[in-house]
Amino acid sequence: MSDHDILSDAEQEALRDIMFEPELPPQRVLIVDDDKDARELLAEILGLDEIDCVTAASGEEALRMLMPDTDNKRRIGLVITDLRMGHVGGLELIRRVRESERAALPIIIVSGDASVKDAIAAMHLSVVDFLLKPIDTRKLLGLVKRELGIEP
Repeated sequence: MSDHDILSDAEQEALRDIMFEPELPPQRVLIVDDDKDARELLAEILGLDEIDCVTAASGEEALRMLMPDTDNKRRIGLVITDLRMGHVGGLELIRRVRESERAALPIIIVSGDASVKDAIAAMHLSVVDFLLKPIDTRKLLGLVKRELGIEP
């Protein structure tokens, strides 16, 4: 430590460690749809922009992936879900997420079959947006990047 340094050697070392700490891994998008082709297509579209995705074939599977003890849970930063699925549909999935420790998780609905009533219910559950199929991929990519904090 020189006479002009304000920080001790240990403090300077700690500061260097923080400044050069590797970046956290990018957050994943969880895509939930009972239609395998739709899931894969969305994952492929987002993957072209190097956005990491995981998929779930049902609302139940998505809820398990968001459980506190799963590795995926920590990295999932956004959910994209269809509305019409089996036992746990999109609106029920969103309700359960909103009642959990992940209540603030951003969610985008993508649906090919939705009523005005569904859209109003979704907005009351604080979704980011409600997109109808066929999807405007530029709009979807913009929303995803904004929500994940990777917008240029």
